[in-house]
Amino acid sequence: MIKQSKIVILASAITLMASATAFASGDADKGKKVFKKCKACHMVGEKAKKKVGPVLNNIIGATAGTNEEFLKKYSKSMIKAGVEGLIWDEANLTEYLTKPKAMIKKTKMSFKGFKKPEDIENVIAYLLQFSPDYVPPTE
Repeated sequence: MIKQSKIVILASAITLMASATAFASGDADKGKKVFKKCKACHMVGEKAKKKVGPVLNNIIGATAGTNEEFLKKYSKSMIKAGVEGLIWDEANLTEYLTKPKAMIKKTKMSFKGFKKPEDIENVIAYLLQFSPDYVPPTE
């Protein structure tokens, strides 16, 4: 019985990893390099701390403007977007990272956006590694 449950857990983990990989069409290694543009304000990983912007661990699948450690620093428009249901999935992150102020008018994020779509795909693939709880929606 114990062996069978271990097999089920292992199979579930493999399925989850495969679906997460399918979600991110970018290259996480290239995304790590692209993320250097974000490091002035954001951190990810085990020892990440908030800076000018929030820690981006578990950002994929999160509701906008709800990071507990950053609540007092979000713009009202970012909090409103979250209250209205904005979830940071691949589509919404792509739109936001293309031109943040076009998506959320009064965001405090000063970054103007990535010019290359592949940079966005790659940084999302990189961030996905730090969002272990995210399960992509099934089609």
